[in-house]
Amino acid sequence: MTERLAATPSGIATAAHILREGGLVAFGTETVYGLGGDATQPAAVARIFEAKNRPRFNPLISHFASAEAAFTQVQANPLALKLAEAFWPGPLTLVLPRTPDSTVSDLAADGLSSLAVRVPRGDAVLALLEAVGRPVAAPSANRSGRISPSDASHVLEELEGRIDAVLDTGPCTVGLESTVLDLTDPSRPCLLRPGGIPVEALEVLCGPLAYPETNADTAPLSPGRMLSHYAPSLPVRLNATSISPQEGLLAFGPTPLPDAVVTWNLSPTGNLEEAAARLFSGLRFLDSQQATFELTGLAVQPIPTQGLGLAIQDRLRRAAAPRPTDADKP
Repeated sequence: MTERLAATPSGIATAAHILREGGLVAFGTETVYGLGGDATQPAAVARIFEAKNRPRFNPLISHFASAEAAFTQVQANPLALKLAEAFWPGPLTLVLPRTPDSTVSDLAADGLSSLAVRVPRGDAVLALLEAVGRPVAAPSANRSGRISPSDASHVLEELEGRIDAVLDTGPCTVGLESTVLDLTDPSRPCLLRPGGIPVEALEVLCGPLAYPETNADTAPLSPGRMLSHYAPSLPVRLNATSISPQEGLLAFGPTPLPDAVVTWNLSPTGNLEEAAARLFSGLRFLDSQQATFELTGLAVQPIPTQGLGLAIQDRLRRAAAPRPTDADKP
């Protein structure tokens, strides 16, 4: 039985105790709900992988209550300090070299010499992290490869009975995972994952960013780099300009495709921030309508590329990627 905790001082204290004792607690951030475990305890990190059915070679982001706490685990360069001052707390993850005395387990970092760290935004989550007093590894609180949760009820739909508790902090305001920026070579900042911080805002401080290609044969350097990820059970068709009677429609803008049997409009006004916040809820809703409307797939209208559109497109490309077969799974 998974306990649902209110985001009160008592609920936060209970959640912190569970985490320090090696248990798993899902909690809301400004991006999505994370599935937290004490990053310094390998057994707790292993429980995260088990609860999510997550591939072992995908490293986890460690969360902290402050930049000062995060920078005890990684070697911060001047650019990292500048970005942290500008965007933390907030939806930005920095990948930096681990310090020699880092207490984050090798399992959380997948044995890499680097570590992904961030300071999330939200009074309740920061209070929780402060109370834990240790790095908290927290991938999205869903089964691996499935739709990320933006509400406590989404967490319970997938992980009820598999984790100890969920700290209900309400709906996520951003609704899209953090931007992941690799600063292990500060002369070449590299965008590993678009997310809640638009690229244009980062480039004001960083200059042009590098964009590595995802290689299906290579273990990812950061979370969210799996080719098939954020996937509903139905196949996803991108940039749709027409729709079949067997497809649900993920629309965007004031003119959704006509004749869809069921539609979720990310933003009728074409607002990309609204679209990002509603993306995972929309995929989850349409997937739930499969039996009702006898759907065989989902069609997605084109999304602009500017601002948060890049991050939205990244998630949708991964949702539409070929799914691994049972023989391919580790």
